[in-house]
Amino acid sequence: MNDIKEYTTKLFEDIKHIDEFGNEYWLARELQNILEYTQWRRFENVINKAKFACENSNIKVDDHFANVGKMVDIGSNTKRITKDYRLTRYACYLIAQNGDSRKEVIALAQTYFAIQTRKQELSEKEYNELTEDEKRIYRRNQARKGNYNLNKTAVKAHVKDLARFHNAGYKGLYNGETADDIFKRKKLRYREDILDNMGSEELANNIFRIAQTDAKLKRDKVDNEYTANSVHYEVGREVRESIKRLGGTMPENLPTPNRSLKELEKDNKKLKTDFLEWCDIISMESKKMSRDTKINI
Repeated sequence: MNDIKEYTTKLFEDIKHIDEFGNEYWLARELQNILEYTQWRRFENVINKAKFACENSNIKVDDHFANVGKMVDIGSNTKRITKDYRLTRYACYLIAQNGDSRKEVIALAQTYFAIQTRKQELSEKEYNELTEDEKRIYRRNQARKGNYNLNKTAVKAHVKDLARFHNAGYKGLYNGETADDIFKRKKLRYREDILDNMGSEELANNIFRIAQTDAKLKRDKVDNEYTANSVHYEVGREVRESIKRLGGTMPENLPTPNRSLKELEKDNKKLKTDFLEWCDIISMESKKMSRDTKINI
């Protein structure tokens, strides 16, 4: 059973994308190949069935099946639109449910997306209705997930010192500050996590840094530690410059919350349950990756 879980995790996690807001998504064309559909028209029939199921559940289809078709060159100075969809995890689950059940990979997809699908994917309206503490726990989970994926990408790029790699990103975003410098500036207690002591805006800045670094390492096919560290620093610096251009508050000037997320967990059962539920999903693999390195995931 564990072998199956590891196989499905790798199979579907490898084609997962993270946008600049830390939201995960899959592209239909990539999922088509994984689910062993050789013809787009056949796979699109499955997508249409999934969209119909989504609509019948009174869920807005466009929120889960976003059209992201693009123009491609087919020769002789001719271009045509190639249809594609940006899919949420829920959309992938519905596609798996409506796929060819005779295929083993479809059964694996059904299991994977059913287990991993979140109880609720927050819309912008729902997010804005959250309290600041609820926004923090939501963003913290996104940062944890993003760092987990970034660590995997960094290791593939032959990064051995993950602590130094993460510090490169912090130094770019925080004007030269390392994780330890941030820890001291926030006046945290021994073993407190800096990410647990950030407000939602500061967490969002870091999520953007994490997502863009992950994407650039993959896009540029970085294969050495020096370049990977440089990329992380440059991305952090670009995020900082973007904040400056927009007239935002520099991350080091944002207030540190009065209470860490760990303290909130003790008083708020819901926050604690949500936090631990997320940790359980990735704890085994993330602990294995970071047990010998002091990093903030």
